[in-house]
Amino acid sequence: MSPLALFAVFLGQLFFWVKASDFTHKPRVTLTDRDVSCLRIHLSGNNSHIKLLQGPQDNIVYITGHRNLFQTDFHSSKPSIMSPVFGEGCRSNDPASPDCHYNITVLHKTKDPNQLFLCGTNGQQQTLCCYMNPSDDPFKCTRSKGIQNINQHINESEPSLFIGSAEVEEFYTTHSGKEGSVGIHRFGKNRLWTEKSGTEQRYVSLVASGQREDRLQDRLYAFYIEKNRDLSLDSDLWVPRVAQVCMADLGGPKSYLQFRWTSKLSTRLFCGDHDSRLYFTQLVDVNTVLGDRWQDTRVYALFRNGWGMSAVCVYTIADIDRIFKTSNFKGHTGPVTNPRPGECVKDSTKLPMEVLKMVDKSSEMEEWVTSGPLLVTHRHYHHIRMDRVQGKWNVLFLSLENGGIHKVLERDGQAFVIAELQPFNYRAHVLSMMLHSSTAKLYVASSKELVQIDLGSCVQYGAQCEDCVLARDPYCGWDGHRCTTATNDTIQDVENGNHQVCSNNIQRIYCK
Repeated sequence: MSPLALFAVFLGQLFFWVKASDFTHKPRVTLTDRDVSCLRIHLSGNNSHIKLLQGPQDNIVYITGHRNLFQTDFHSSKPSIMSPVFGEGCRSNDPASPDCHYNITVLHKTKDPNQLFLCGTNGQQQTLCCYMNPSDDPFKCTRSKGIQNINQHINESEPSLFIGSAEVEEFYTTHSGKEGSVGIHRFGKNRLWTEKSGTEQRYVSLVASGQREDRLQDRLYAFYIEKNRDLSLDSDLWVPRVAQVCMADLGGPKSYLQFRWTSKLSTRLFCGDHDSRLYFTQLVDVNTVLGDRWQDTRVYALFRNGWGMSAVCVYTIADIDRIFKTSNFKGHTGPVTNPRPGECVKDSTKLPMEVLKMVDKSSEMEEWVTSGPLLVTHRHYHHIRMDRVQGKWNVLFLSLENGGIHKVLERDGQAFVIAELQPFNYRAHVLSMMLHSSTAKLYVASSKELVQIDLGSCVQYGAQCEDCVLARDPYCGWDGHRCTTATNDTIQDVENGNHQVCSNNIQRIYCK
């Protein structure tokens, strides 16, 4: 593309960005650590990567560093360290023990609320997985019987899922890069992995579709970016994609695709605006919000583009499912087999050979999963989390490059930035973020500390009803005396921020 053409594209994108200012990217208020109700816990050690997990009680949060597992109690404001979790030798202060050199890479809950599932990986491409009850003293990590012999280095940034029940114990994870078996891996009774893709892939998220009416049709979706095979100058370096696999997949027969996925299909994700030629291809983070029906589960995807802009696009599982069930196969001109490739079946080892070959050779969909951007901004976001407030308002939390958090209201496909929260009194890189919806608490971790933000803390919006309503914060309402946590009896107008509701309703509140 010529420099003039590139400049024309830039002008078109700039025009769209100005038009997108209707979405109000600038926060209405900025709230520092002195304004926001926060509790904070100092984290020891040099933490460059952190995972957060909600504990069995609301005030308990588990945190993993490289080799440390912290249990934080915000009632006591002091973390207890259970470290290292692998190997008796480490707990006997024997640093020469080989088990001392396992970095914690996986942390999940199990069906038992008092039990954790952890995996650690060492420098010899070996991974150990175990179950742990943090309340045990001394604590003990019991090796998993069903999930063993993982001769693979699991990077701590790889997405993973654990599914454990009386019938099945399965662990799903991904392998990013361009060497080895890049893709989705399943460990447990029926181990499966992906053949070499031939291109570099980086995985961002694994999402379970949710339980369907027919459990045989349950699927797993992987969101990732793939190095673009098109090397032309005007092509994007990375292509965002989503892939599906059936959870009932057993692999192929011994003669073909044994221990390989027989249901894996992929397609491209599109986030942008065709008219202005504004596209976002760098998939950064994904957060999923379960719906009452599996079809209504929403996927909030955070993107960037080469112009230094960020965007949020929203997809539903129904959108993705439709593409995989109805789209033509890219590059395939003949008839489609029956059953259709990618269909979930009871015994995939008995699939006809023509189905297996088509999955192996022509597994990409021609049609894309598309969405227009909900939010466009020049700010660089790194993490995205979403909360459903009062059953009707969607609120996004987006971490900034300086350690701040944008609190964003989604309404009718548009976005309003309620506030910028600054939980740290120093410039920080947010390593992890977790939302606890039932208590309206947001947890934000830097390398030094974990901060608990009370989202129902509302006095900072002002001492008048009008100030409270203008905030348009679904967590907050005016109770007749102050701006406080919203209830059925408080005054608010989240949809429009019309402060006239104060004069219309204030007499009703005082007369109660």
